[in-house]
Amino acid sequence: MHSRNSRPATTVAADADAILSIANLSKTYDDGFTALKDLSLDIRPGEIFALLGPNGAGKTTLINIVCGIVTASAGSVRVGGHDIVRDYRAARSLIGLVPQELATDAFESVMATVRFSRGLFGHAPDRAHIEKVLRDLSLWDKRNARITTLSGGMKRRLMIAKALSHEPQILFLDEPTAGVDVELRKDMWALVRSLRDTGVTIILTTHYIQEAEEMADRIGVINNGALVVVEEKAALMRQMGQKQLTLHLLDRLAELPAALVAHQLEIAADGAALIYTYDTQAERTGITRLLQDVRQAGIRFRDLQTRESSLEEIFVRLVRGPQS
Repeated sequence: MHSRNSRPATTVAADADAILSIANLSKTYDDGFTALKDLSLDIRPGEIFALLGPNGAGKTTLINIVCGIVTASAGSVRVGGHDIVRDYRAARSLIGLVPQELATDAFESVMATVRFSRGLFGHAPDRAHIEKVLRDLSLWDKRNARITTLSGGMKRRLMIAKALSHEPQILFLDEPTAGVDVELRKDMWALVRSLRDTGVTIILTTHYIQEAEEMADRIGVINNGALVVVEEKAALMRQMGQKQLTLHLLDRLAELPAALVAHQLEIAADGAALIYTYDTQAERTGITRLLQDVRQAGIRFRDLQTRESSLEEIFVRLVRGPQS
């Protein structure tokens, strides 16, 4: 199965194995604002796909179109082979959506609200399935509790239970850990992985770069309504990652010696280290020559260390563009 590297204004043949196939999707609102621009993307069955982008980039518009909440201006979306316009009911029945907002009937019981969600999609009652969902989400003991009595973390789990009630193949998680503490966030990560292990395809939007770095198989970066890049997480970090070599000096430097200017080094703010940034994909890193020149300049160092770019740094570079 191939990896699509989607870019603006590029048409790529759809992946026949994709569970979700988005082709040349655009959306312009009545006020003239263009939220999506010729966006194409294929999602593979059983993967965790993280969609990253700043506020207003088009993430929510994309989700709303796929889920049938917003109508596209151009392009097409197929879910499990079903066109979301011509075969809306079949397509929508394959999708579970967990919005960022905790919208529930506060005075209903947990069991009742999950059963009701299943019925909305025309599914017959299935107590065994509902019980499994609630047990998997650690909500079974709260099945008779009113929603108003649940903690914030439990309410978020309930939203997932509602989205899974009709046995969807794709689960959209819009900012699933927004506003929750670090410990609960890790619990949610484990939960998402367990859902993927059952065969559910997960598409999540997040502002937490660490979340994408921790969980995603592939990452898409969207900015100004266009996909900047779509790539395997590991490949993205290899292709766009940089490494930094830091030389911790024995004696502080006030300025860089002329003999080292060509290496484009940075002096740490306290003058106690030299920082060298290099491309991990380059044929030569230049480190050997750098160390030779450092010694010839009479600069002594007590230690050296390397550090790779984080996904957050890569994301910032992608969004800002090459001119930044």
